[in-house]
Amino acid sequence: MANNLLSERLVYTGKSPVKTHLHICTYDKDGVTCGEGRQWQDVAETYTPGKTNFIQVRGLSDTAVVSDICDHFGIGLLIQQDILNVNHAAKIEQHDNYNFVVAKLLAGGDGDEVGLHHACLVQGADYVLVFTEDDEDLFGDVAKAIDDNAFRIRQRQTDYLLSVLMNSVVTAYVAKAEDIKDRLDDVEERLLTLAGSDVDISELQAYRRDYLQMKKALQPLSGQVSRLSSSENPLIHKSSRPFWNDVGDHLALATQLVENIHETLASLVDLYISNNDLRMNNIMKRLTIVSTIFIPLTFLAGIWGMNFTAMPELDWRYGYLMAWSAMIVIGVAIYIFFKRKGWY
Repeated sequence: MANNLLSERLVYTGKSPVKTHLHICTYDKDGVTCGEGRQWQDVAETYTPGKTNFIQVRGLSDTAVVSDICDHFGIGLLIQQDILNVNHAAKIEQHDNYNFVVAKLLAGGDGDEVGLHHACLVQGADYVLVFTEDDEDLFGDVAKAIDDNAFRIRQRQTDYLLSVLMNSVVTAYVAKAEDIKDRLDDVEERLLTLAGSDVDISELQAYRRDYLQMKKALQPLSGQVSRLSSSENPLIHKSSRPFWNDVGDHLALATQLVENIHETLASLVDLYISNNDLRMNNIMKRLTIVSTIFIPLTFLAGIWGMNFTAMPELDWRYGYLMAWSAMIVIGVAIYIFFKRKGWY
């Protein structure tokens, strides 16, 4: 990774081909005004100081547009670089005039592997900026809540809007972690029954990758949310602290569920290995029994296969039939013995 302190050049590190465009929703208690465009100038008239401005920037490929928006709101170069760096770890920073959040949004529905969207949120006194790589409406439920004025959202300030957005991010992890836990319970049931033979180690490895992705996204935020809400930050008002406490509770729950996934995976791997050892032991037991049955028969065949001239059995009229009878009786007797002992 290049040293970003040695260059003022903005580089988008992702691969999304989505062209940069803006969606703005300006609201107060009296109503909502929306607009969209390709550049800041296209939506500048909709932006209204003193009201709450919810601005979504979708697509980060046009770094000039991203830079123009950030410059308008006084967002520094280093923050702009973090916005365009899709591999940046999740974090929360407090600045003089804004709060900055790097988050990883969950992609994919139930049953899908965990995929992460890079997203950055910037909260100022009268605006919340959301930067995302793709064209998906990842916060459509928040926009609908603004239209419906759910929970009197239009009467509240930007710190409340930021808490709602963060809650949407975190609760998605809670739902995903619970879904993975349910599927791991199904895997455990299969491992504890005869169906356990259809569980492959690659299935458990896929769940482990999901766990690592979720842990990487959640762990950096664990302590930072509480610091943001409990500090003397002028952008986080006292009236919004309960909502931020709720975000912290959901984050703690999501982190706990993710750690439970790790513990469950560890026990399932042990159970998988134990099942494999048990199956191997059963196979070796069967092979040992077969070998044990044929050891005396091989011994008899070896005795009667020797070419001594004075062997007494060579002149027996029914020697061949007696040899077969003896070997069959011995083999069946050994099999019945093992069966009664419960070894087979």
